Amino acid sequence: MPLPLRNGEVLRGRYKIRERIGQGGSGSIYLADDIRLEGRQCALKEVEYDRALPKHVLDQAREQFLREATVLARLDHPNLPKVSDFFSNGARDYLVMDYVPGKDLREMMMEARRNKTFLPENNILLWAAQIADALHHLHHQDPPIIHRDIKPSNLKITPNGVIKLVDFGLVKIMAPDEVTITVIQGQGTALYTPLEQYGGDDTHTDPRADIFSFGATLYHLVTNEPPAEARKRFLNSRSLIPPRQINPAISSRVERAILWAMALHPDERPPTVLMFRDALLGSREIPAHLQGSPPGIDSQSLSLFNTTLEKAIGYTALGLFLLGLLVTLMR
Repeated sequence: MPLPLRNGEVLRGRYKIRERIGQGGSGSIYLADDIRLEGRQCALKEVEYDRALPKHVLDQAREQFLREATVLARLDHPNLPKVSDFFSNGARDYLVMDYVPGKDLREMMMEARRNKTFLPENNILLWAAQIADALHHLHHQDPPIIHRDIKPSNLKITPNGVIKLVDFGLVKIMAPDEVTITVIQGQGTALYTPLEQYGGDDTHTDPRADIFSFGATLYHLVTNEPPAEARKRFLNSRSLIPPRQINPAISSRVERAILWAMALHPDERPPTVLMFRDALLGSREIPAHLQGSPPGIDSQSLSLFNTTLEKAIGYTALGLFLLGLLVTLMR
């Protein structure tokens, strides 16, 4: 493991490290002072690579980082931190972003859990609308940008109530006819990672991967409980508990939208993040054959329905068996 940067260390003759403030999917995040612009604080996102890679592959990966950093530096959106600089320091690469003060949504969720309550649904929907707007902006760049690490701790709320989607460490630029080299250590946080993101060369990741992570993040926020991992759900479809069984106060509409976004197969998720947002807010109907539960039936009713159906099938099978036995005896 490479040693972290020391407090007081200066990078590029400009960024003085204050402290390490996070550990992301691909490296550490540091709070630093911008020596050139007095009073400005920034966040340095460190990008680490798999050191076992051949040199030519590592060189390609670092070239890829520079291309992607150039794209990120052009982004300008109120719900995204501004990327102001990028550089290399020895074997590590760095993104310099605006430092976003305030709590992240994981902290707020854990505080609610300690108080044995839930975050209000209306607040979560207000945040979700802002997150969707940021993702729509990313997904509609040319080429599209996939964040790939959406989770509560990567969503910070500023003192004036604006949500910021931070940490671009696992970002993927969907350049046509170009395979992304997956050499950055980490594939996202397992709780929020779709199945397709575990692929080797990452060619199957598209905006619907972010929609899955977005849905899994909202699941955690409305229930205070982490969702079952996609890999576990693949082996056991019943491992994901419907949100309303944990928090009956949320609406069935929000539950259905979240479960739609968390479908294991990308084709069964909302095609765009705006369609997911509209389903959450109630301005779009969820296709009946893609819903996590039938419209108008809450989770408890659905469970009862499934149990009743299973019993009916069992009684029918028993009846057919007895009828066949009776016919055999009569012969």
